[in-house]
Amino acid sequence: MSERKASVERNTLETQIKVAINLDGTGQAKFDVGVPFLEHMLDQIARHGLIDLDIFCKGDLHIDDHHTVEDVGITLGQAFAKAVGDKKGMTRYGHSYVPLDEALSRVVIDFSGRPGLVMHVPYTRATVGGFDVDLFQEFFQGFVNHAQVSLHIDNLRGTNTHHQIETVFKAFGRALRMALELDPRMAGQMPSTKGCL
Repeated sequence: MSERKASVERNTLETQIKVAINLDGTGQAKFDVGVPFLEHMLDQIARHGLIDLDIFCKGDLHIDDHHTVEDVGITLGQAFAKAVGDKKGMTRYGHSYVPLDEALSRVVIDFSGRPGLVMHVPYTRATVGGFDVDLFQEFFQGFVNHAQVSLHIDNLRGTNTHHQIETVFKAFGRALRMALELDPRMAGQMPSTKGCL
């Protein structure tokens, strides 16, 4: 099996980003993004997805967090697209339900080669510690567009906004872990009747 690793750099006038991932890692992570709440959520992806993840971003935070959050999603998506390679032998689909106290979220993902995001998270507050929670829609849209995946995110219940978001990211990590798993019964076959993804 070839190593499923990737490094991607993306530089614009708004952000300079470096992402390195290992899809078959142990959940080790290093972040220097400048947005602590985003870093906390990225850590959930690494830890629960067992993905080694290093992300550096220098963004225009003097304006706001928008460009940083969206562009990290874009660059992470590019890294995933590169690391999965031809997807032969991969499970392809993944899903997870994750609770945290009163909150419960479900995430379902398909490495389909087609970008699509359906996200339903009825936040109970607009911010968490000054972080605009609407930016997570931008993060996931950027990821989906560049990883070329279909992604359904539903927060089924919750009254604490931090808990709502954390269950989403933990479930996202677990769903990724399932979808990325190499299935020995596939014996290197393409997980599609079309013969390509």
